[in-house]
Amino acid sequence: MRHFLTLKDYTKKEILEIVDLALAIKKEQKAKKPHPYLAGQTLAMIFEKSSTRTRVSFETGMFQLGGHALFLSNRDIHLGRGEPVKDTARVISSMCDMVMIRTFEHSMLEEFAQFSSVPVINGLTDSYHPVQLIADYMTMVECGRHENPIVAYIGDGNNMTHSWLMLAAKLGFELRVATPKGYECDPHIVENALMLASESGAKISFTHDPKVAVLGATVITTDTWISMGQEEEKAQRLQDFTGYIVDEALMAIADPYAIFLHCLPAYRGVEVSEAVLEGDQSVIFQEAENRLHGQKGLMVWLDRHR
Repeated sequence: MRHFLTLKDYTKKEILEIVDLALAIKKEQKAKKPHPYLAGQTLAMIFEKSSTRTRVSFETGMFQLGGHALFLSNRDIHLGRGEPVKDTARVISSMCDMVMIRTFEHSMLEEFAQFSSVPVINGLTDSYHPVQLIADYMTMVECGRHENPIVAYIGDGNNMTHSWLMLAAKLGFELRVATPKGYECDPHIVENALMLASESGAKISFTHDPKVAVLGATVITTDTWISMGQEEEKAQRLQDFTGYIVDEALMAIADPYAIFLHCLPAYRGVEVSEAVLEGDQSVIFQEAENRLHGQKGLMVWLDRHR
């Protein structure tokens, strides 16, 4: 049995298998061909952090695969209100076939997985967001930007950046990360990524200059500067991230055929301009839809590797 907590736990071959399976299932969905690969199965969805895309994609995906998804918020279960994580994990995994968790601390997810008897999927933690990277790479494949890509990540050194580090390190492509001073990635995660990159041939670099990162890049991506739980830091962050907006001027120095990605929600005029978000190079809504198909491929892959 396999869990899906971070891409660090997966080989290049396994990541590409999941993406290929997701692309195949997407074709079946678009052709309106029934694909009940998880008929009769139940996915427990534990949300300590709310989300539009995560809930809709997992719940819809499980339905399209012939199964059922069960939404569980903090108000619905005892997790975090007296019952130990390990007890909740044992109970829920004895009744469901798979568990998706969207939470704050990555250590909570790891503890849940340790005591779960079924696959556990990371729907997002403060450290990683791996399901988003499956959708992002799917989108790169569909757009023909997956062969020797140069990816530029502009913004906060957060869970999305960490996940890009792991994807690049595993698949062996070039990743340039531009963050303001004081907002760099977790040093431990960077160390792990660089060690993996030395094995795969990935080229990973860090800068405080967005223009250096974007020059000639074929994929440009960013994320919100103010994530859930950081609202009190908004004024300071807006000041610290001055000059990091992905706008027309920044896109102009990228590869002419570069695509723009964003995991959404996007704050127009903050981390990305309206013109870029709505421009011809933006594929954010194709990317958002691929959360559905990518996670379907992931769930089917996990079911086949029990």
